[in-house]
Amino acid sequence: MRTLALLATGLSLALMHAAPAQTPERHWVGTWAAAPQPSDGARTALDHQTVRMFLRVSIGGSALRLRFSNRFGRQAVTLGDVHVALAGAGSSVVAGSDRPVTFSGQTSFTMPPESEALSDSVAMPVPALTRLAVSIYVPVSTGAATWHALAGEHGYITGHGDFAAAPAFPAPSEVMTRWFWLDGIDVAAPPSAYAVAAFGDSITDGYQSTVDADRRWPDAMAQALDAAGRGGDAVGVLNEGISGNRILHDEAGPNALARFGRDVLTQDGVRSVIILEGINDIGWPDEKNGRYAAQAVTAADVIAGLRQMVARAHARGLRVFGCTLTPYYGADYYSPAGEAKREAVNRWVRSSGAFDGVIDFARLTRDPRDPKRFLPAYDSGDHLHPNDAGYAAMGKAAARALLAAPNGS
Repeated sequence: MRTLALLATGLSLALMHAAPAQTPERHWVGTWAAAPQPSDGARTALDHQTVRMFLRVSIGGSALRLRFSNRFGRQAVTLGDVHVALAGAGSSVVAGSDRPVTFSGQTSFTMPPESEALSDSVAMPVPALTRLAVSIYVPVSTGAATWHALAGEHGYITGHGDFAAAPAFPAPSEVMTRWFWLDGIDVAAPPSAYAVAAFGDSITDGYQSTVDADRRWPDAMAQALDAAGRGGDAVGVLNEGISGNRILHDEAGPNALARFGRDVLTQDGVRSVIILEGINDIGWPDEKNGRYAAQAVTAADVIAGLRQMVARAHARGLRVFGCTLTPYYGADYYSPAGEAKREAVNRWVRSSGAFDGVIDFARLTRDPRDPKRFLPAYDSGDHLHPNDAGYAAMGKAAARALLAAPNGS
């Protein structure tokens, strides 16, 4: 406990002597992201309330700035008071680390419907893999919020009032696992630093991973890249997964082709993208309730969608890593016909030459005795999503692929 206290004190003192926000030797690079989604109803509206959300960044920097989205809002949202701090225990922040966030020099900013907001630079040095708390007070009703549904982190909502700068939230406060409006954080990083976007569905989003533990595969990749050192190069990892996402049809947010530009191509400092998409396109039409039967796709349809994303990324000068689709035998929407499609897509990913690199998640996670099945040691129990050990193996494999690529990415 004494070691943790000394670490927290040291970080707080460092914040009091923050470096300039941006110098010619540094540039903005994404260190954290969450793909925005439409909410699932009016129950997500906040009114004269404060929300405090927690997250872990990937790379560090001498300053930071925050990105907010009202992309799916039908009315304006006023960010009345926003603060960022080092995360403490529960709903608390580390004493002395809190920083107010401004927008165009103002402490409050109103986002019109379907718009975004970029904060001013915050003079707050952030070490790599640091946990942060972001607090937002909204002084008027927001309507159904733009959010990210699967935060995998506990956050808090107050009953009434501005507690954005509070050391801890008052009790009782609502506990939730959502990120509201916040969709990205950039840091001022050295010139050699860059980011990689992990683009995908619930497997990238980290479904079935341990809450509050940062065990998604992009988290494991960020840890492995940080440990590798890269000879001084820092690599930011942006998790752009959405649970339920499909390439060719909407679900729990826009389809992959619709959101690819916003969630990948416009991110600061992005040099590469890792794409793991397609299993929901294949599986959902085979669900027993028949709700998606009319949206059946062929392997060629999935491949065509992947080709589109590769072409668009290459047109922006990004390197693209393609991932094979992991096993799903025994999942609710498994079918023999779907398995044939998965295998056809995976053959194409491995052999087409369309990608700058291939990450063979299927071979990594399959049971050698029956390749249609998940390796039991990596299976969360639903036969579709990995457990923490599976996500850790995937993240390390992705890091190795990036490190082995020409020019580091």
